[in-house]
Amino acid sequence: MDKTILSQLIMEQRKIFEKNIHIVNRDLSKNIISSPKIIVITGVRRCGKSTLLRQLSKHYKNYSYINFEDERLLDFTYRDFNNLLEIFLSFDPKSKTFFFDEIQVIEGWEKFTRRLFTEGYKIFVTGSNATLLSSEIATSLTGRNLRIELYPFSLKEYLLFSKFELKKVFTTEEKAILSQHIKDYLYFGGFPEIAKSKDFEELNQIYRDIIIKDLLVRFKIRDQKDFRELSLFLLSNISKKISYNNLKNLLEFSNTSKVKNYVDFLREAYLFFTINKYDPSIKKQIVNDKKVYAVDTGLVNSSSFQFSENRGSILKNAVFLELKRRHEEIFYFEEKKECDFLVKSGRDITQAIQVTDNLSDPSTRKRELEGLKFAMNKFNLDKGTIITFDTEETIIEDSKKIHVIPYWKWLLE
Repeated sequence: MDKTILSQLIMEQRKIFEKNIHIVNRDLSKNIISSPKIIVITGVRRCGKSTLLRQLSKHYKNYSYINFEDERLLDFTYRDFNNLLEIFLSFDPKSKTFFFDEIQVIEGWEKFTRRLFTEGYKIFVTGSNATLLSSEIATSLTGRNLRIELYPFSLKEYLLFSKFELKKVFTTEEKAILSQHIKDYLYFGGFPEIAKSKDFEELNQIYRDIIIKDLLVRFKIRDQKDFRELSLFLLSNISKKISYNNLKNLLEFSNTSKVKNYVDFLREAYLFFTINKYDPSIKKQIVNDKKVYAVDTGLVNSSSFQFSENRGSILKNAVFLELKRRHEEIFYFEEKKECDFLVKSGRDITQAIQVTDNLSDPSTRKRELEGLKFAMNKFNLDKGTIITFDTEETIIEDSKKIHVIPYWKWLLE
C-alpha cells in the first residue's frame, strides 16, 4: 500500500479519534492498564469499542491509533505492517502504545502484534467477531493476551450518558424521570448512538450491517433468505427454548446442521447468546434445549414484536445481559417447575433468579414463586430473587427468604 496514502489516513483518523466528545467511561477492571499483556476487546459492532479506546488513550501521553475498517485500507495486507510501524514511529518516536481498531479484517494481524509484544510495546486491539479472534489468539497469542468482552450500555451507563444523577434516595419527581429513562433504555436498547438518537431506523441499519458485513459476507453464506429468517425468528423468541431440530422444522431448513451453523455464526458476531438447561451431566447440557437472548433489547423491539406486549421477555433479556456483564456462569432450570436463571460459582449453584413483569396476577405470582422455591430447595439455597419492573417486597416461607426487587434497584446495587 502507498505509504503517502497510509500516512495521510493515519493523520486524519488521529484527528477524529482525539475529538473532544461526550463519552461515558465504561466499567472496566483496573488491571487493563497495568497488565503487560495484549488487551483484546471484543463485542458486537457499534457497541462502543472505539470509544473505549478513546477512554483508555487518556492514560497515555504517547500512543498511535489506526482503524482498519476504513475503506481506504482495502489494499492493506500483512506486508504493510512494517510500513505502518515506520509511519507510527516517524510521527511519534516515543510511542510505545498502539491502538488497533477492528484489526481482525487483516489476515496475519496476530503475528504482527505478537512481534510488537515481544519488543515491549503495549497493545490494544478490538474486533467484532468472537471466533475469528479467539481462533487466532489460541494459535499465536496464548498466554500473551487479556480478553475483554464489551456490550452495549448497561442501565447504569445509560443513565450516566443521560446525565441522570445516581443516588440511593430519589424524590417523587426524580423517580418519575428515572422510570422514563428505564422505559427508554429497555425500548431503544443500549447502543451508544441509539441512546442519543432514539432512532429505530438507525438501529435497523446497525442490525443490517451486522448481518451483511459480519456474517453474510465474512462467512460466504449462500442461503441469505434462510439466514435472515432465522435471525428474525430468534429476535421474536428471546427467552424462549429452542432446539435445532424444531427450528429446522419450523423454518423448513434442509437439515439441523445448517441451523446449528447459522446459530453459531449469529453467536460469533455477538448478536445472540444461548444458555443451557442446568444438568450435572455436560453431555445432557449440550443435548437439551437452549434458551436464546439478544445482545440488545432495542434490536428486539425494532425488528420483531411490540414492547408493550412482551415486557416480561424484554426484562428477562435485560437481566440476562447484566448477568453476562458480571461474568456469571448462567443456566436455566426446569424439572417439575421452571426457574429463569441459575448462577453457578465454581461447582455450586449460588443464586436462583426469576424475572417477571409484575406479580399482580395471582396465577403469575403462584407460578413464579413455586418455580423459584423449587430451585431453591433443589440447590439448598436460603435466599432467592424475583426481579420485576417496579414491585418490591420480602417473602419468607418455610425458612426461605425471597427478595422481590425492581429491576433498576437490583442492577444498581
